[in-house]
Amino acid sequence: MNKNTMRALGQNTYGGPEVLEEREVERPEPIGNEILVAVHAAGLNPTDWKHRAGMMRFGEPPFTLGWDVSGVVEAVGAGVTLHQPGDEVFGMLPYPNGHGAHAEYVTAPARAFVPKPSTLSHVEAAALPLASMTAWQVLVDTADVRPGQRVLVHAAAGGVGHLAVQIAKARGAYVIGTASAAKHDLVLSLGADEVIDYRTQDFVAKARDMDVVLDPFLGEDRLRSLETLRPGGLLVSILPLEFAQVEVRAAELGVRATAMQVEYDHTGMTGVAALVESGQLRPHVATTYPLAEAAKAHAEGETGRVTGKLVLTVRS
Repeated sequence: MNKNTMRALGQNTYGGPEVLEEREVERPEPIGNEILVAVHAAGLNPTDWKHRAGMMRFGEPPFTLGWDVSGVVEAVGAGVTLHQPGDEVFGMLPYPNGHGAHAEYVTAPARAFVPKPSTLSHVEAAALPLASMTAWQVLVDTADVRPGQRVLVHAAAGGVGHLAVQIAKARGAYVIGTASAAKHDLVLSLGADEVIDYRTQDFVAKARDMDVVLDPFLGEDRLRSLETLRPGGLLVSILPLEFAQVEVRAAELGVRATAMQVEYDHTGMTGVAALVESGQLRPHVATTYPLAEAAKAHAEGETGRVTGKLVLTVRS
């Protein structure tokens, strides 16, 4: 391998984790308003294994997945003033078509990145971008959560959920989370005021008069989540699929519902970094895997039982 090439995790076809392979590819170069980042760690999200399997598609293979990056600026393109070579940064690549984080280097718009908080390692920082931006864009940009409001966070120990609990608390909300019993201590330690065991308790009966619901579901659970809202309350789905029925049911109940898809956001990432620096937000990293063992990480992620985030280490 020479300075013009790099290691990257690629796939030539859709399929199971076994289709992933480490390969040598051409190293990218930044164009105007872009930076080149030497990737130290890269987060994994459910969208990674869904795109790998072809359940979600932005195009046909071959491609390299990944949207979460923490690393060091290697070079900057023309017009970039926010970052300089040597800066430690973290950020989310443009979703969905800006993928490519699971490699030694990546180029992206300069404003997709912000300075990495000094209190976080690269592994911890790489766990944040896509999941934290999802939670931020639900709770801050879309719902505008205010002090004293009641917020229900489903899957509160998951990648998005465990960050959403902390962001909602930082906004002054009363937070109720749903999680399996084994994860209740973690969710409470993140600041949740109550935790509902979704396996043994009916969340509709336990969570009442909610102002906001962060909903990662499809199907019946999403419809039932509308019943937890007070009149005029808002459900925000992070899966903008099959939503017409949700809107009809929301209108019947006198509540509101909307769906969003995460996008890279310099202002949001700056807000997340500020919460980290103030001690109000910290990611929970479940497991790390070297880039060459990404297939194992995908297999673990697909179990649906991961607490917090999985992260790939690219550089030691």
